[in-house]
Amino acid sequence: MKTGGVDGRVPRHVGIIMDGNGRWAKRQGLIRTGGHLEGLKAAKRIVKAAAETGIEFLTLFAFSTENWKRAAAETGFIMGLVKQHLRAEMDFYRENKIRIRHAGDTAGLPQEIAAEITQAMEDTRRFGGMQVILAINYGGRDELVRAVRRLTETGGVKNITEKDIAACLDNPDVPDPDLIIRSAGEFRTSNFLLWEGAYSELYVSEKLWPDWTGDDLSEAVSEFQKRSRRFGGTNGEE
Repeated sequence: MKTGGVDGRVPRHVGIIMDGNGRWAKRQGLIRTGGHLEGLKAAKRIVKAAAETGIEFLTLFAFSTENWKRAAAETGFIMGLVKQHLRAEMDFYRENKIRIRHAGDTAGLPQEIAAEITQAMEDTRRFGGMQVILAINYGGRDELVRAVRRLTETGGVKNITEKDIAACLDNPDVPDPDLIIRSAGEFRTSNFLLWEGAYSELYVSEKLWPDWTGDDLSEAVSEFQKRSRRFGGTNGEE
């Protein structure tokens, strides 16, 4: 895996929009489910590479609230991959001390998938390595709606602040992403981490997600290290 960068800053939290599975399958003469299977293999490569890089939090956009609009056969296959992966990779999580977390609305998931996610979270919650947040049945707008509902359910809320809303998000203890990566050359965030990603650095790669390797992650991190983050202020050079 390549290394580099200007000052060696490693982003503490990286979010990835894993795009291009369907296009990859089409180019290979496969049906779309074949692309999702290869995309899962790429995700495992990137999780391992991210842990080796020193990234503390990795959020993977695996299935959006809008993805239910796809054909039932495809969504069913993806749910099956989620279930299979969470069970099959427990030794990998244990070996690398990876903690599994979830972002999204579990109430909108099939009961057996929600149960698998809950079990994986429980089995890994004491692991002290990188935390992998699986965004499954996730949408940024949906997360904000659910956060507001949680906030109003507390009763008597007045003069709501950003801190109040942030405390009601799916993972309020996770820092905002420093870097959001999107594969497959699409220049949009697609409803991903709308609140948390307000000041994230964006990196877009033309490479389709199933082709991603640790070197691609290194290139994204190196690009991040070259940037000056001002958060609305100045860096003294302007």
